[in-house]
Amino acid sequence: MLRWAEKRNFLVGIKLKCERSGGRSSKTFKPKKNIPEGTHQYDLMKHAAATLGSGNLRLAVMLPEGEDLNEWVAVNTVDFFNQINMLYGTITEFCTEESCPVMSAGPKYEYHWADGQTVKKPIKCSAPKYIDYLMTWVQDQLDDETLFPSKIGVPFPKNFLSIAKTILKRLFRVYAHIYHQHFSEVVQLGEEAHLNTSFKHFIFFVQEFSLIEKRELAPLQELIEKLTSKDKDTKPTH
Repeated sequence: MLRWAEKRNFLVGIKLKCERSGGRSSKTFKPKKNIPEGTHQYDLMKHAAATLGSGNLRLAVMLPEGEDLNEWVAVNTVDFFNQINMLYGTITEFCTEESCPVMSAGPKYEYHWADGQTVKKPIKCSAPKYIDYLMTWVQDQLDDETLFPSKIGVPFPKNFLSIAKTILKRLFRVYAHIYHQHFSEVVQLGEEAHLNTSFKHFIFFVQEFSLIEKRELAPLQELIEKLTSKDKDTKPTH
């Protein structure tokens, strides 16, 4: 059986090489999620990296034949955490208590933080504080062996997809905040294409496996339609 931890390590390595060759800043908001390489999962990541490199994102997100859905969702969840981590890391100097006193995605959408454990009642906080809470919380989920098992023979929990859905729903909010509040800075930094490609990959993935409800995507619905419309007629058949 493939181990998700090994798969994700290969993707992280590929991305690091791409960043270095492209001159992109290696600054991250939180430490990247890295783990030792493996064998079978290493091969799966080769597959993922190759399909991503082909430019066909619809194909890249599809579950490889014979692979476990939980494994695939786990690998990609870690990958998106690392991507968003890097993207937000490039604009942290612009996202401050003063510039972003609330966590918002445009004038209609505001997010209050609660994790259901240490913070049970939603609290209103600044965007940098919210994103710090969020990314720390995601890190804790990824490091929890009972939720994201990395040892051979340890199964994923029965509610794993529900856990992954919550993580991805919250990670989407960072994309939404960046697009609505910091897109001009992203353009100034020359990261627009990187952001768009990352977000398009994210959206194709969550659409492929119905991981985020449409109402949660509302803050970026117009952008989603724009980014995905040209691919609607070319989606591969299962």
